[in-house]
Amino acid sequence: MLAGCISNLSESGVVLASKSPRRFEILRQIGLKFSVRSSKFAEDLNHSSFDSPKKYVQETARRKAVDVWEDIMKDKKAHLPGLLIAADTIVIHKNVVLEKPHDSSHAFKMLKTLSGDSHEVVTAVVLLTPGQEGASSAYESRIFYETTQVTFADLTDDIIKSYVDTKEPMDKAGGYGIQGIGGSFVSGITGCYYNVMGFPLHRFCAELLKWSPSVLKGKTNESRKKS
Repeated sequence: MLAGCISNLSESGVVLASKSPRRFEILRQIGLKFSVRSSKFAEDLNHSSFDSPKKYVQETARRKAVDVWEDIMKDKKAHLPGLLIAADTIVIHKNVVLEKPHDSSHAFKMLKTLSGDSHEVVTAVVLLTPGQEGASSAYESRIFYETTQVTFADLTDDIIKSYVDTKEPMDKAGGYGIQGIGGSFVSGITGCYYNVMGFPLHRFCAELLKWSPSVLKGKTNESRKKS
């Protein structure tokens, strides 16, 4: 979808506000050039203070994006990006949010819960671009989320334990990676596969095409200075 404007987009200065190797891989595969600047946001928001898990994941992604943007603004050596991309992924099972497991025991419990049942994977994405001269905000933003339904086969305790022992679950929402060994547990999927990996690629391209054609044409606000 972005084949004709990847070069211009790359030249605008793109920052991925995430240290996720999956998001890095997904964006690299479409030929996008970008730098990585991970957020220092603690990701410690209280789930119960939000009306829904989807509002929670959107706010977490927004906090990550703003944290990195403000960090860039303070860095005298950094260039203001034409586009900053942040994201956060959660798993929702029976309205309970499952994020990255704290330890092996937690990972086992998560996978035991998901066994033989369906769950949702929700990724929220935040896009920031420089604000217009004289605007009240230093940036313009767009936020959206994508939902994918994933169904697991029945898993025995031995299968779960063996998987946890590989350490693959430890840095992944819900305690599994669909692109790795965890993919063998998935008996069905409805929606975007890449969303389960941590970044809804098609939705990202579609939203960018609708929202910020100036970035895709390489027409970022080059005259704007960091204050």
